[in-house]
Formats: sequence, structure tokens, C-alpha cells
Amino acid sequence: MADDKDPLKQLRDLTQLKNQLEEIQRRVESEVSAGIPQGGSVLGSPFLKGFLAGYVVAKLRSSAILGVLLGTATGIYAAQNYEVPNIERTVKECINSLKKGPKMIVIQNVGPSSPAGLKRRWEKRIGWGVLLGLMVLIYGSHAPLITITKVDGQVPFSASSCVVLIELAKLLISLLSLLLTRGPPGLQAPPRLLLVAPYAVPALFYAFNNNLVVLMQAYMDPSSYQVLSNLKIASTALLYSLCLGKRLGAVRWLALGLLVAAGVCHSYSSLDLQDSQRAVSGEGPGLYVTAWGLFLMLVYCCVSGLAAVYTERVLKSQTLPLSAQNLYLYVFGVAINGLSYFSSVTSDKSFLEGYSGAVWVIIAGQAVNGLLMSVVLKHGSSITRLFVISSSMLVNALLSWLFLDLQLTPFFPVPVCMIGLAAYLYYK
Repeated sequence: MADDKDPLKQLRDLTQLKNQLEEIQRRVESEVSAGIPQGGSVLGSPFLKGFLAGYVVAKLRSSAILGVLLGTATGIYAAQNYEVPNIERTVKECINSLKKGPKMIVIQNVGPSSPAGLKRRWEKRIGWGVLLGLMVLIYGSHAPLITITKVDGQVPFSASSCVVLIELAKLLISLLSLLLTRGPPGLQAPPRLLLVAPYAVPALFYAFNNNLVVLMQAYMDPSSYQVLSNLKIASTALLYSLCLGKRLGAVRWLALGLLVAAGVCHSYSSLDLQDSQRAVSGEGPGLYVTAWGLFLMLVYCCVSGLAAVYTERVLKSQTLPLSAQNLYLYVFGVAINGLSYFSSVTSDKSFLEGYSGAVWVIIAGQAVNGLLMSVVLKHGSSITRLFVISSSMLVNALLSWLFLDLQLTPFFPVPVCMIGLAAYLYYK
């Protein structure tokens, strides 16, 4: 018993007790957030958890009698601290359960139709709505912003340097997020090569497509680019079904077909004769697509679909936090795009030459959009990404009408309704 008075051992006991109580607090708080009533089950009561924690800690270095006493005190403290007012009822339930034997624990009012369940569902829907709406706005404004930056019909800045800065911004944000959350303990050691290597593949795809997006603006107008980019719906859906083994029912294929039809309808309605006349007279930008631009668009859609499906597979196959996965992805992104820039740099244009306020807005927007897209691929699917792209087509047309003097036709509401119907059919 002399050892029981050892201050070092008592300090260790108190530390272990503190850790046990903190674990109780985390578990109880998780149950409260899930809507489980704390007094509704014996096993879920803070009193029993506190009793067991105190008993184990005391029993390690003392008698069972002291364990019972300390356990009871700990249980009362836990129950009072976590707002379970009727401790006597909890004790009686514990005794009755021991007399009657094991019984089924009934959890009431925590289903999807309960107030707590409905609240969580609405919070989740609102969160996804804000996220997807922001992505649609950023994605749809990308092409008009690039057009605004043009000088004498040419993009004045280096597309490669712009992509490097976008990847660097995403890398820094991911690193900051990982440092703030401290990440899992396993990330403190250098990662294994087999863990990191898969992230180089999508980085190559995205690096290629990021440069291709800027290049294509010279061969087509912004609205045509946004309309034709809907060809990635077909390529991504096919790769999603083949590579990930996802079987899409007839209704969902119909919804994806409506997305393609909406793009075709919008393309047809945008080919107004007034646009051609204005383009010929030089009064404003018109809708045009060259043969080279169409070829680049086909390559872009195939690579985009493959990159999205592969990235979704990598993100979902690993249990790492998303900030760590983004860190690995954008380390390769910065390295590959930096190599691309410095290998093609010319002496007549510096790294930041031609940069304006609109260019920095593009960089910030695309960095945020890339990180949000990772959330969609991690917790959603590549198909959700397609709906974002299709919806951004309409935002692009509206922005082009407001700022680039492109005309909207009376048929514009048709693709809007088709995209809405497609979303309903796919996600109902």
C-alpha cells in the first residue's frame, strides 16, 4: 500500500483518469449530435461510462473497494457534467438490466424523419447547394474572364505561368489546411512512394488540360467552348461506368442524354444570324469554332473524363484526409506545370508579364474551384462534376451576354429546363 501514496504513480493515475474522461466526453458529444438521448440506454449513459473508467483506473493500483468508490464518484461527475439530471434512474436501470439479463437497446426518435435527422439532412443539402453553386459560378466565369484579358484578340499573359500559380495556390492552401488540422500521426513520417505515386497520373492529365483550356480560346469563342465542353458528359459517363464498374440505370442514362441534348440545344439557339452579321461587320464578338479548335475539344473531353474518373478512384481508395491527398496531388501539379513552363519559356516574355486584375481573379477562382472539385470527387462522384459543368454553361452564356455583348435567343430557357429535368431524374 506504500506504493499507492507514490506521487508519481498518483499523477499517472490522474492523467489516465483525465484521458478516460475526455474520451467519455467525445463519445457522449457524438451521441448527442446524433440525437441519441443520454438517459435512454444503460450502456449509453455517462454514469456507467464514468463508473467503468474510474473503476479501471483505481483498480490498476489499488483495491476493488477503492475502485468502486472512485468509479461511483467519476460516474456521478460524468452524468452531471453531461446534463443527465436523473442519476438515480440510471442506476436503477443498470440494476434492473443485471436482474433481467441482456435486453434490446431501443433508440428512439433518431431516424431520418425525426427532427434531428431532418435538420441534419437540410444542413447537408444546404452545404452541398452552396458548394455546387459556387463551383458553377467560378466555372462559368472562367472563359469570359480570359476573353476580357485579351489584347488585340490575343491572350497577353503566359498560360503556363498562370497554371503554375494556380497549382501553387492550391498546394499552399492544402498545406495550410493540413497544418491547422495537424493531420493523422502517420503523416508525420515521410510518405511511402506507393502511397504518393498514384497522384502523379491525374496531375499529368490536369496539367495538360489546364494549358489546353487557355489554348482553345484562340480557336473558338467562350460560349462555343462552354457548349462543346459538354462532350465530356459522354466520355466521363462511359469511363465512369467502365472503369469504376458503376451500372447506371435507364433513367440515369436518360438524364445524361438530356444533359447532352441541353448542350446541343443551347449551341443551336446561340447560332443566331445577328451574331454572324455582327462578327462580319466587326461590331462585336461572334460565335465561331475552327476545325483545330474542335479537335482540341475532343482531346480535352477525353482527357478530362479519364482524369476525373481516375482521381475519384484514387481519392476514395485511400483513407487519408482530403487535405493530405490534395497536398500530394498538387505537389506533382506544381512540379509538372513548373517544368512545362521553364522548358518552354522565351526571353521576350517574363513570368508575370501581361498580368492584370482579371488574371489574378482567374488564378484565385480556379484555385478555389480545384479544391472544391476534390471535395465533390471524394464525397460525391464524377457525374456530379458533369452537372456542375452543364450548369456553368448557362452561367457562361449569361455573363457573356452581360459583359461581352453576346445575344441570348428566346430558346435559352429550353436548355435551362432540360438541365433541371436531368438533375431531377438522376438524383431523385
